[in-house]
Amino acid sequence: MKEYSTENIRNVTLISHSGAGKTTLGDAMLFLTGGNDRFGRVDDGTSVLDFDPEEIRRKTTISTSVAPVEWKNRKVNILDTPGYFDFVGEVRSSLRVADGALIIVDAGGGVEVGTELVWQYAVEYQIPRMFIVNKMDRENTDFDAVMKEINEASGGRAIPLYLPIGKQANFKGLVDVIRNKAFTFGADGKATETAVPGDMAAAIADVKEKLKEAACDGDDELMEKYLEEGDLSDEEIIRGLRLASIAGKVFLAVPVSAAKMIGVAQVLDAVVDYMPSPKDVPAVTGKVPGQDTEVTREPSDAAPFSALVFKTTADPYVGKLTLFRVYSGKFMSNVPCLNSSRGKVERVGQLYSVKGKSQEPVPFVTAGDIGAVAKLQETLTGDTLCKQEEPVVFPAIKFPAPVYSVAVHPKTKGDEDKISAGLTRLTEEDPTIRVERGAETSETILYGLGEVHVDVTTGKLKRKFGVDVDLTSPKIPYRETIKGTSKAEGRHKKQTGGRGQFGHVWIEFEPLPDKEFEFVDKIFGGAVPRQFIPAVEKGLREAMQEGVLAGYPVVNLKATLYDGSFHPVDSSEMAFKLAASLAFKKGCMEAQPIILEPIVRLEVTVPEQYMGDIMGDLNKKRGRIHGMETKGHIQVIKATAPLAEVQKYAIDLRSMTQGRGLFTMEFDHYEEVPANIAETIIEEAKKAREAAQK
Repeated sequence: MKEYSTENIRNVTLISHSGAGKTTLGDAMLFLTGGNDRFGRVDDGTSVLDFDPEEIRRKTTISTSVAPVEWKNRKVNILDTPGYFDFVGEVRSSLRVADGALIIVDAGGGVEVGTELVWQYAVEYQIPRMFIVNKMDRENTDFDAVMKEINEASGGRAIPLYLPIGKQANFKGLVDVIRNKAFTFGADGKATETAVPGDMAAAIADVKEKLKEAACDGDDELMEKYLEEGDLSDEEIIRGLRLASIAGKVFLAVPVSAAKMIGVAQVLDAVVDYMPSPKDVPAVTGKVPGQDTEVTREPSDAAPFSALVFKTTADPYVGKLTLFRVYSGKFMSNVPCLNSSRGKVERVGQLYSVKGKSQEPVPFVTAGDIGAVAKLQETLTGDTLCKQEEPVVFPAIKFPAPVYSVAVHPKTKGDEDKISAGLTRLTEEDPTIRVERGAETSETILYGLGEVHVDVTTGKLKRKFGVDVDLTSPKIPYRETIKGTSKAEGRHKKQTGGRGQFGHVWIEFEPLPDKEFEFVDKIFGGAVPRQFIPAVEKGLREAMQEGVLAGYPVVNLKATLYDGSFHPVDSSEMAFKLAASLAFKKGCMEAQPIILEPIVRLEVTVPEQYMGDIMGDLNKKRGRIHGMETKGHIQVIKATAPLAEVQKYAIDLRSMTQGRGLFTMEFDHYEEVPANIAETIIEEAKKAREAAQK
């Protein structure tokens, strides 16, 4: 591929609801432009963009892939993203480095929840958008109806650049509204000009008028001319639409059938004509490392080098491959750079241009372009790379918090270290994965965005690192506390042939809502010698690790040591630790002990037809509805619920909404477990202890 200047580059990401045909469109673009000598197909495992073994097996995109194509002396970097919500982190990272977004809409399904979601993400990143209405050849499709839905979602600013010739199985071509030309298409995607259907004249004229008005929104001079003369040339319409599209004042649309290569060339034309180059978008702003001083990096080869890492792949054999977008300057092969996010200098080897799984060596990557480099030691997704002498740090990529968790256990004894190392490498590859060691449960917990996400992750763990695991539901991290007050005596006395042990304390126990634990020393007159008081506190803290009801850690406790006694010979730190433990167990049992459960905050996004089912289900799960918000035909429900009830909510929600529901989940607080549920928890804990003792 030849070198392209910054103004001749287009970075576009393909985003949509799952199954709309993003990857098929990307593969069609590659085939049409000669980037691939055959039309790669997802269904038969030959897609250039879906190349990961998991993607081939599942026949769906799970990871963003990059492929450049050449069209009309422009380089178009295509970023193909997953549509399945479990992999939405990939969507967010691609939007961060793209200059424009192609929102693919299934002509049969219309605007779906996933469409609404990616739309909101694109709005958040403030990048120009264009709609591609795909699968126009399928049954039950209606372009006008889909455009109406798109306009409802986009605020009435969507206008088609082309109109379809024929419907459903008879969809065979497009009319270029601006130029009033009609085309039909062969199996290779090549267009043949044909006569404009006579019955479409009125529709074409109506849409062209809307395009003229939109062009005027992009250029004040055109507005003046249009008001004075009542018309614009085709070139003026195109110029005005480009400006309006880049400014987000209009969202152009193209009807296509990517699988049949109908309209693919027109999509590329639209990208070249109406999507911005890196020079057409605002210069990126960052900060000097360790300071609040803002600095701007212009999209120019003459500016100091800076880049943002948007994807990392980990492979135990090949090593780490880092994908980046250059924002300013040139990234040169074999020239060290600074990872300003971590304050580390990276040794840089060969740079590459990436097309799916293949890499082509390049001497440099210019401002505005996308490239890759292997084997960076310190760099992770979201990091900034820059010139050492002129450092800058760009804002990190915002990733969604994981909402689904499993406990990971090795199938082979002794694989714990391999699991830990493998999962650590995979978290470098996927920032939406989190791995923790449960402090209360002593389990390795893997967090992801859903069941499929976790399944893919454990599949990679086996394939890349040779570790097979079993998955179970994580133990709920219950806690215990007290509701009442008590005064308890702890007396430890042991006489042996030699020196004995003696420790004696009186401790008052009280609830402490706002703190984990507070120890108060109210000893006067030396009833407990000063040197033994720290041992009393230590004995209490150790005892609190295992509560009196079900063995869960105790929290929100105030313990006041107010009396006791000692033996001048037999007293020791150990004796007072044991005495404190005895007082703790007795005191807690007498102070109305209760079990606390974690409560999470939920935000559930669903089409309005599922509202009743969702709210009923949340009520069954002991949830509390705190509010609702309407966004078009989408409803957002805000609620809290016990973690024990919604651990598998990712599965439940998808089942209830046919995969159209989304949610976020965050820990909120702890509260008392209802008495009947507490009894079950206590009984299960008792059985677990008895089983462990056998």
